[in-house]
Amino acid sequence: MPTAASLYYFAHEANNRSRPPVVLIHGAGGSHLSWPPHLRRLPDQRIFAPDLPAHGKSEGIGHHAVEDYVHDLFEFLSELKIYSAILVGHSMGSAVALSAAIHFPERIIALGLIGSGARLRVAPDLLHAASDPSTFESAVQMIHNASFSSQSSRTRELSTQRMLETRPTVLYGDLLACDAFDVMDQLLKLSLPTLIVCGSDDRMTPLRYSEFLRDHIAGARLEVVPQAGHMVMLEQPDLVSNLLADFFDSIAYPP
Repeated sequence: MPTAASLYYFAHEANNRSRPPVVLIHGAGGSHLSWPPHLRRLPDQRIFAPDLPAHGKSEGIGHHAVEDYVHDLFEFLSELKIYSAILVGHSMGSAVALSAAIHFPERIIALGLIGSGARLRVAPDLLHAASDPSTFESAVQMIHNASFSSQSSRTRELSTQRMLETRPTVLYGDLLACDAFDVMDQLLKLSLPTLIVCGSDDRMTPLRYSEFLRDHIAGARLEVVPQAGHMVMLEQPDLVSNLLADFFDSIAYPP
C-alpha cells in the first residue's frame, strides 16, 4: 500500500483522470478498512482511502482536534497533486469533511456525510472509559454495542477486533476531538452537493442529527438505510455503495 504525506492509503483507479477524486475519511479509532471493499473498489470511480495519523498502518500521533486532521488531509491531497476532491466521511471523518468544506470550500467538490452530525458530543462514561488504558477494551465494547443493529454480530466482531488494535491514547484523542466539534452555526456557509446517509438504528449519531444537517445545508439530500446502525456502510455495504456511486455520477466534473 502506498504512502503520501506519511499516510498509508488504499487507492482504486488512482490515474483515472476522467473521474473526480473521492477521499474516504474513516471515523474515530478506524482505518481504511472501516470502508467495505464494495465501496473502496467502486467501478469506474477514482478513490483514495487514507489511514489518518497513528491509525491503521500510518505512523505519527493522533490528534485531539478535528482541525488538525483537516491539516493532515490537505497535506495528503497536496502530495498527491489533488487540488479538489469529493470528501466522504464517517462519524469523526464526517467532522473532518465538514470542517474542510466550511473553511476551504474551493477545495471541495461535494460531500458525503455518513453517521454524521454538526455536533458530536461523546457520552461522559465513554470518555472516562477511553481515558484509562485499563478500561480501553470496555470503551471499545461500548462503542460497538451502540454502533450496530442487532442483525450484525459477525460484522461487529470484526470491527471490534480492528479497533482494539488502535493505541488507547489515539482513540481517546479522537473522542476528545469529536466531543469538541460543533459547527451547528456554520452550516449555512455550505452550498456544495451533499449526500447524507444515516442508519435507521443509529444510536451514536441518531437520525435527528442527519435531519439537522439536511435542513441546514442548502440542497442536501438525506437517505435513511434500514436495518443498520452507526456503522451503516459495514452493515449495508451494497446499498450504501450504490447510493454513493449514484451520487458521484450525478456530479458534473470537467476532467
